[in-house]
Amino acid sequence: MISGAGDPDQLIQHRGPGSRGMPDRPPRALHKRVAVTQSNYVPWKGYFDMVNLVDEFVVYDSVQYTRRDWRNRNRIKTPQGSRWLTIPVEAKGNYLQRIAETRVSDPHWARRHWRTVSHNYARAPFFDEHRVWLEELYLGCNDVLLSAINERFLRGICNLLGITTPISRSPDAEPGGERTERLVQLCERASATEYVSGPAARSYLDEDRFARAGIAVTYLDYSGYPEYPQLFPPFEHEVSLLDLILNTGPDAPRYMKSFAESDVRDEAG
Repeated sequence: MISGAGDPDQLIQHRGPGSRGMPDRPPRALHKRVAVTQSNYVPWKGYFDMVNLVDEFVVYDSVQYTRRDWRNRNRIKTPQGSRWLTIPVEAKGNYLQRIAETRVSDPHWARRHWRTVSHNYARAPFFDEHRVWLEELYLGCNDVLLSAINERFLRGICNLLGITTPISRSPDAEPGGERTERLVQLCERASATEYVSGPAARSYLDEDRFARAGIAVTYLDYSGYPEYPQLFPPFEHEVSLLDLILNTGPDAPRYMKSFAESDVRDEAG
């Protein structure tokens, strides 16, 4: 298990009941942070920071699959620059299918991806240390549903990092109403008192609706991540967390923000 303390920079920005003249957040024993988001394929460090900061992480794959997105692809570093690793899926003609319904179209994708990862990271300082674990994660993957594949890698990487946040799935039947209403319903179902979201959601979230439900809204701040020793300069932050793990090994949490934040919360509790 990788362990360590991260950079102490602030990661979250609070909005919600406490900032609207309503009572401050409840005592820790009554407080529950929840994140609700779609599954991604081997996501970047910010995604895992979100998982690590909350008390429950809800995989929201009952929504429509989006093409050319992070659901079935991510980037790694290579001598020729960053490169996409893409899981081929059956998307043609299935424009309204949910993420949870999306199926893989190439049964050999995992072997090809493992070959690409091992070729480009063979000289990374901690590749040999993680080779067996990562090879099994890829070559032992027999799932045909994209959502199940993403969850396999999510849980595997969380286990390596020591992230113990409970991971649940949204119901197969998506809640009714518009986007914010659906999120509020999922938060209420999880007994959340605080909803944690990525910064892009500022453009569409109706914070008043959360406030009426007594749920605070928190936006993550993805700025200010420290750089780490990375193969194939120039440095890039927006790559799969596999890059950080294979380049820094047990020091990986030092380059993530949530470990410092979670340490502070544990000490305060």
